[in-house]
Amino acid sequence: MLKIPKDQRRLYQTKFSFGATAAIITNLALISGLDTLAHPKWSILGGILIIAVADNISDSVAVHIYQESEGINEGEAWLSTVTNFLARAFISATFIILVAVLPITLAVSCSVIWGLALLAIMSYMIARGRKVNPFLAILEHMSIAITVIVASHAVGRWIIGRF
Repeated sequence: MLKIPKDQRRLYQTKFSFGATAAIITNLALISGLDTLAHPKWSILGGILIIAVADNISDSVAVHIYQESEGINEGEAWLSTVTNFLARAFISATFIILVAVLPITLAVSCSVIWGLALLAIMSYMIARGRKVNPFLAILEHMSIAITVIVASHAVGRWIIGRF
């Protein structure tokens, strides 16, 4: 079995967690904001696909340019770019599957549970690696995600009520 040094594992975890966190929160915001539309399943699927492509590419390029501006070597910058892209694409695909195969009400609930569970697991793993209280890290990250979900849902309801 290939042994990866602890500092190298931490580097890979950092690269994955950035893209995964962005994908989880962005997709949950979109799902909870668009579930109020007349045809939410198609709107949500279209939105997630747009996020999986356009937002993912723009975010990955932004990570790459940022790292270049910080003077990080080219290989490391490309590793971050590709890892960010793949993490976001994978997470988005899991939400696409949930929305595509489940009735919309169940898909929204399952997506929120799935996204928050992923976020909690990542928060726990990172907190353990940093030797900080995992409960506080999970609470902090969940609070932010839930705030985004509630705000997105409220904006969706407000738009439907206005127009």
